[in-house]
Amino acid sequence: MTEKISDYAVVNGLNMYYEIHGDGDIPLVLIHGGGSTIGTTFGNILPFLAADGKIIAVELQAHGRSGDRPEQETFAQDADDVAALLTHLNIAKASFLGFSNGGSTALQIAIRHVEIVHKLIPVSAVFKRDGLIPGFFEFMQTASLENMPQPLQDAYLEVAPNPENLQIMHDKDRDRMINFTDWRDSDIQSITAPTLLIVADKDVITLEHTIEMSRLIPNSELMVLPGVHGAMLGEICTAVPGSRMPEFVAGMIGEFLKK
Repeated sequence: MTEKISDYAVVNGLNMYYEIHGDGDIPLVLIHGGGSTIGTTFGNILPFLAADGKIIAVELQAHGRSGDRPEQETFAQDADDVAALLTHLNIAKASFLGFSNGGSTALQIAIRHVEIVHKLIPVSAVFKRDGLIPGFFEFMQTASLENMPQPLQDAYLEVAPNPENLQIMHDKDRDRMINFTDWRDSDIQSITAPTLLIVADKDVITLEHTIEMSRLIPNSELMVLPGVHGAMLGEICTAVPGSRMPEFVAGMIGEFLKK
């Protein structure tokens, strides 16, 4: 496996941080969850994925090492930023794996930038408000930095060029979800890339919602795994010590990408 390459690219007025791991022809782009960094979402699974191919991991607007812009975050804008990064890197086609908010961003990439998507792997993604468990939006109305998971706060403070912007990142993520509106079924049906939907049986996203997506996306497969939100990836807040689930999931992703 090659050494990690880390760099910045200015895309759509945003100074975006990215890393490249491993080797391969068609890269797999990793898109982290809300409030997260590359490491907090993918730190435990990335070595297994990179052993099997080329990985490009990104940090989105206001997150981790990347910069910010005055405008609020949207899934569409994040999708456009990732697409612009690939243009900057002269990559015509890639596969995309996104977790949670990153999963919704991956869906938007497949909707808005059809030509660049080889395969799509949304993990715990949502496209309608009723896809989230009861009480989620009530919680968001009162969400504060004090109840943001401490490992996510610590990771941001460790890598961000402006650690004092932690509150801004939190508020933008919160407001994006408070203001989230349903996407059209026809948008999801327009996704043409082979798609592997992954969700946990005790996820923040309902199983019924993910099944609905699997029926709307013409060329899709569905994998339901035991556990809670992010545990299958080894996400920092829900990783199970000693679990081989991230290695198993990486193997299943590798098989899907090679089909």
